[in-house]
Amino acid sequence: MTNIVVFLSSLAYLSMQYYENSYAMFGLNMMFVRYNFWWQPLSSMFMHGSLLHIVMNMVILFQFGNIIERAYSKRAFFLLYFVGGVATSVLAFGYIYAFDKIDHNIVGASGAISVLIGFVASVDSSKTKPMTIWILAISLLPLVLGLNIAWYAHLAGFGIGYIAGLGATKKFLSI
Repeated sequence: MTNIVVFLSSLAYLSMQYYENSYAMFGLNMMFVRYNFWWQPLSSMFMHGSLLHIVMNMVILFQFGNIIERAYSKRAFFLLYFVGGVATSVLAFGYIYAFDKIDHNIVGASGAISVLIGFVASVDSSKTKPMTIWILAISLLPLVLGLNIAWYAHLAGFGIGYIAGLGATKKFLSI
């Protein structure tokens, strides 16, 4: 299942390079509420801002997705990634809406991937501290460097994954 998502995300990235307005249509932005673009919380997970962005996300997705599939199941991965990812998108949109960031357009799988990372941090106590430090670093360090990232999506996704992991069987996960 993880490999399929990596393939589809890569295909979406390549195909969207050729369509005008694809980022406005499929990224998560104010069109979500203004024009009822209800698909954006899901479609934004397949959009990426650059080749480096998608490569970094797909490497991390490949690693954590396959770990969760092996330790739990493809169904667990599917629910965490897609349900958690859409929930993260909705929370991230809530942030940009509440703080009147009308020019923001959220793209990328980072929020959904953060759900997987939060889940791993929750179910394997040996990973809690390192994964928490890592998510804080990848969320806050780019801000210090002046990079425009959806840090709030990373943190929301991590929280959703962590909470989901509280109800799961605890396991040691080899990373």
